[in-house]
Amino acid sequence: MITIHTIKELREHVSDARQAGKVIGFVPTMGNLHAGHISLVERAKKECDFIVSSIFVNPLQFNDKSDLQRYPRTLPNDQEQLTAAHCDLLFAPDVDEMYPHDQDEQSIVHVPVVSAGLCGGSRPGHFDGVSTVVTKLFNQVLPDNAYFGEKDFQQVAVIRKMVSDLCMPVNVITVPTARADDGLALSSRNGYLSTDERELAVGLYKTLNEIAAELHQGLALESVIEGAIRRLNSRGFKTDYIEVRDASDLSTVTSISTGTQEIVILAAAFLGNARLIDNMVVTLNRGIV
Repeated sequence: MITIHTIKELREHVSDARQAGKVIGFVPTMGNLHAGHISLVERAKKECDFIVSSIFVNPLQFNDKSDLQRYPRTLPNDQEQLTAAHCDLLFAPDVDEMYPHDQDEQSIVHVPVVSAGLCGGSRPGHFDGVSTVVTKLFNQVLPDNAYFGEKDFQQVAVIRKMVSDLCMPVNVITVPTARADDGLALSSRNGYLSTDERELAVGLYKTLNEIAAELHQGLALESVIEGAIRRLNSRGFKTDYIEVRDASDLSTVTSISTGTQEIVILAAAFLGNARLIDNMVVTLNRGIV
């Protein structure tokens, strides 16, 4: 695997691959890689000929400077993992390469509606930062396919809408959430958990499963969510949000209708110094009572 740090080098390598008739697959990351990231590379490797991954801790998507400063930078280990996964090219720019001018003067890509609420409500400006950096990366890499994990469900919705609205020639492909044996969604932020907190962390996934089971039983949505928040807090978390949205467009679901309905349960909660997110897509079939 080749590691490069400039846009000029990136474009030269990608141009060579494209001229050779290769399909370009792209896996953007912020580094501190885990098995979930590597599963994206492995999926890309099956479907593409030349795999580019990026590692860039994007300051525009952090509304908390202390969170940005303490985000893990683990480039040597990340390089080892990507090499083992047969990634072809790693683009690891610094901030000045990605934002050569004052960040306050940076053009911003804003994706309305789907970026509102949920993590967008808890982290103001977060998705503007995400959509801006992904736009820049797509313009730099010019991939045929780009791969994202389903754990960041709202992020994927934002990127899909951005690609559609701006007519970007990129196929956005999602890969199921990678989980530990006990069900905890793999995340770079799991490294913030103490040993005791790690044992408690599976409570978020358990709560999602409980919500799904209660909705399948036909219980009222409002009471299900209220009960889930109480249980999650009793498990040592501080709930940020638990919501049920339409899985197709992230529109708000206020009640469960009759017939077949695909919904997504989304949750975010604090456990110690870590803010964990997770989601679960559920297909409900409710008959007329």
